[in-house]
Amino acid sequence: MNAAAIVVTVLGSVLTLVGVSFTARATTRAAQATARANTAAAQAAAEPNQRAADLAAFQAIRSDMQEEIEELRTETRSMRSLVRSFAGYVLDLTTQMRRNGMEPPAPPARVDEYNRTGV
Repeated sequence: MNAAAIVVTVLGSVLTLVGVSFTARATTRAAQATARANTAAAQAAAEPNQRAADLAAFQAIRSDMQEEIEELRTETRSMRSLVRSFAGYVLDLTTQMRRNGMEPPAPPARVDEYNRTGV
């Protein structure tokens, strides 16, 4: 073999190795890009299902809270009615004591505030 043939063979081999290297890098990058695209597609496909699950959970929590709020409102109405009934009853007893010449003890500050403000 002559020198030119050896140089061409070596040069061809080097260029083949360089080509294989570029091909391998390009294949690796293409595989990474495909993996990222597949991940993004899976997330996009899962998004509606996740939103539906989140909505269902939110609606369940909201329903529970609405029930609890309604129970608290009912209890508050009941307590207000009870306080008003007691206030009227105490007023009647106080009036009755004064008519019979007895001075009732002074009410606690909070009761006095309620009698003045209604709250």
